[in-house]
Amino acid sequence: MDDQITMYSTSWCGYCRRLKSQLEREGIGFAEVNIEQVPEAADYVMSVNGGNQTVPTVVVVAPGGEKVAMTNPSLAQVKQAAGI
Repeated sequence: MDDQITMYSTSWCGYCRRLKSQLEREGIGFAEVNIEQVPEAADYVMSVNGGNQTVPTVVVVAPGGEKVAMTNPSLAQVKQAAGI
C-alpha cells in the first residue's frame, strides 16, 4: 500500500508528525517525501495548494485509480479516500 498513499511533509511540521504516527499506529503503509529535500516535490505541493507549500499534503490513489490530493487531512479522510 506504500504506493497508494504519499505524504508530502517537512521535518518540523507537527501536523505531519501526528498524521504519520496515526497512519503507523493503524498499520497503514505510506511513502513520505520531505519537500525541503526534494525540490520537485515542493513544486508539486504548490501546484495542488494554490502556490503554497502546505503540509501535510497527502495524495491517495483511490480504488478506481484516480489520484486524490488532500491538504492536512484527518486519518479518517485518508482512510476513506483509500477505501480502507
